Order: sequence, then C-alpha cells, then structure tokens
Amino acid sequence: MPTSNATPGHPSPIGFAPPFIDEAAIAAVERVLRSGWITTGPETAAFEQELAQFVGAPHVVCGGSWTGLAGVVLDWFGVGPGDEVILPAYTYCATANVVLHRGAKPVLVDLPSKADRDGLNITWDQVAPLLNHRTKVVMPVDIGGWPVQCGEWATRLSEWASNHGFEGDHPMQAALGRPLLLSDAAHSLGGTTGGQPVGAAADISIFSFHAVKNITTAEGGAAALALPPPFDNAEVYRTLRSHCLHGQSKDAAAKFNSKGKGNWRYDVTHPGFKCNMTDIQAAMGRVALERYPADLAYRAQLADRYDERLTALGLVELPKRSGAMRKTADHLYIVQLKEGFVPYRDALIEALSAQDIATNVHFPPLPLLTAYAERGAKRDNCPEAIAAFDAAISLPIHRHMSIEDVDRVVDALTTSIEALTNQDAS
Repeated sequence: MPTSNATPGHPSPIGFAPPFIDEAAIAAVERVLRSGWITTGPETAAFEQELAQFVGAPHVVCGGSWTGLAGVVLDWFGVGPGDEVILPAYTYCATANVVLHRGAKPVLVDLPSKADRDGLNITWDQVAPLLNHRTKVVMPVDIGGWPVQCGEWATRLSEWASNHGFEGDHPMQAALGRPLLLSDAAHSLGGTTGGQPVGAAADISIFSFHAVKNITTAEGGAAALALPPPFDNAEVYRTLRSHCLHGQSKDAAAKFNSKGKGNWRYDVTHPGFKCNMTDIQAAMGRVALERYPADLAYRAQLADRYDERLTALGLVELPKRSGAMRKTADHLYIVQLKEGFVPYRDALIEALSAQDIATNVHFPPLPLLTAYAERGAKRDNCPEAIAAFDAAISLPIHRHMSIEDVDRVVDALTTSIEALTNQDAS
C-alpha cells in the first residue's frame, strides 16, 4: 500500500481520479508499437477473451468507447423511432444520448424515496409500471459501482412479457421475446450481483475504460454478452465486432492473416460505425486486468477507511457497498450530505479544493441539462434525483492514494463543515 508523499506543512495535492499507468502498461504499449500491428488485432482478441473469463460471460466484444458499443447494441436490437428505452434520470448523459441518436425515446425514472433507496440506482418496482408495448430496452445504471440485481430483473422482464405480450418488430426482438436488459455497467467492472460477476447476469453489460475508470485504456469499452437461448453468443459477438468496423465482413487482421488469392476481398453487411478498439488500447487493458483483483482489494481498503471515519463523524450518508449477494466495484465514493449541511455543498467543494483536495459531483440529473430540458424532460418528474444530486459529493478514491490521504480528506471535510456552519451561526 502506498504511503503519502506529503511533507510536513506542504501536503501533496490529492487528485480526483488520475489514471494509474505503471511501468508494465508502458512496456506493453511500447511492445505493441514496435510490433508493427497497432490497430485491432491479436492483442484486442486476447483482451476480449481475458475479460470474458473475468466476468463469467460467454463472449466479450471490445470497442472504442462505452457510447460506441451501446449504439451498436441498440442498432443490432432494432431500436428506432417509436421505441422506448427505460433508464434513470440520475445518470451521465451518454446513457440517454445513444437512445436519442436512434430516434427512440428515453423514458426517465426518478430515484426512489430515501426510505426505499438502493444506493443511487433505480429499482424494479419503479420500472415495472412503465413497461408497455413500445418498451424495447431496459437500461439500468450501476451508479458508483453498486450493481443492480440484473438476474432478478431479467426473470421479471420475462414474466412481464408472458403476462402482457411483447411486440417485437425486429428479428432480434422477436427472438428474445421481451425487452432487452442492457446494463450500463460503466462503473461496476469487478462488482457482483446475485453472487455472479457483473457481466454475467444481464443480457448485455457494457463497461467503460475511460481515463477515470478503474481499468483504463485511455478511451474504450467492452460489451459482455450473456444472452439466453435461442441466441448464439459467439454469432452475436461476430456481428457486433463487424458493426464496430463499418459492418465489414473482415477486419484488417483477418485480411492480413488469410492465405490464398483474394484475401483482400470483403463485404459490408450492415452500415455500421467506426468504434473498434486498437491493440494499443488493448495492451493497456490487459496489464490493468491482470492486476485488477489487487486493485479492487486496494480500493476496498480505502473505502473501508472512509466508512470507518465518516460513520464516527455522522456528517454524511455513506454509499452502499455490499449486501444481498451484491458487492460494489468501489469506482466512486459518493457521499450524501445530511440535510442540515446540503446548503453548504458547493462551498465545501471549494474549501476542499483550496486545500488541494479534488472532488466531483455525480451526476446532474438529465432534466437539469439543456439538451434534455429542451426535449421535454421536466424537473418536477425527478425530485428525488435532484435532491440526491444537491446533497452529493464524490470523494477521491484511486490507486495513487494512501490511507493517510483518506484521513486527510475526512479531516478537511470535517473542519470545512465546522467552519462554514460556525460562520453562518455567527
């Protein structure tokens, strides 16, 4: 475990989520750069296989971003104008943007009341009343790394379809016979739900490898495929891989490695996109995945220390991290200020920044964003999400931190709250 780099009187800045790039990652990238093969090729294929084994899914397809992969999956499932996708109001805009890009409608779900909260996630009881013949996809989001109970949701979607009927107007929709359960697992790689790794419970789970994520490839993502029969996940893998490269029937590696005349020939079977992962990215990902169990354990130690210190102080509500056969990936440590301290949230962030401690706020609910307000999303429809956002501060948690750094964050938070409240009292 690292120790703090601070010196007496001059503590080192604590960044919010700096990427952890070690010498092994640098060496892996150098190896690929020197290999002469830098785009999608053997490194990406190996990363996909290793990820599939890690998450317990039959297949994983890697891509250039979470967003690119989500768009490809929605297209593959035939989502388009007139269709609805149910998703949280409390999420990053990408979750809903990909739905709008298909001409479909994002149906925004507020957070439950505090008494019924499941971390900062929506619940099945909120989703069930919104299901109708236009619902083609249900896309829950694992906020902060705390996973939704996807295995249970898949069963209930099947029960709903049996009782109410499901109108599938696309071959993939007809084959599934119910709305697709597409998990936005951008935060939750390494978490567990229902005793299974995140990635094995939903039909498709999409992870992000953006620079601030637990595993980073600078940009990038992966879709874990665990579709039920009659789907052949290997066939779906090949289809999605093709759709990430303009719908080509062969990628560059396949053309290069083919033997015989005409190996350059290919077809385009679908007007796809350009969102493939490069071998440079995959090399970073493979190194990070190999050490990821140790990284998860380390993040848990930091979060445990936050839990211990903050519980004793009683100033904030802690993030949900374990229980009911679920475990978080500790991607974010989002605290909720208790009611009397909520008005000081922004001032607290500034006070911590003045002490060289970076924090963040996740996320402005979608109706607060101009793009969604102009499309009819109403603040009045998500009061709980807005209240949670107003009270939220994401504290730093990453591999560059030490236990002493956690103590420093908590001490700074405590003294800053005291100073602000005393200032008002006087």
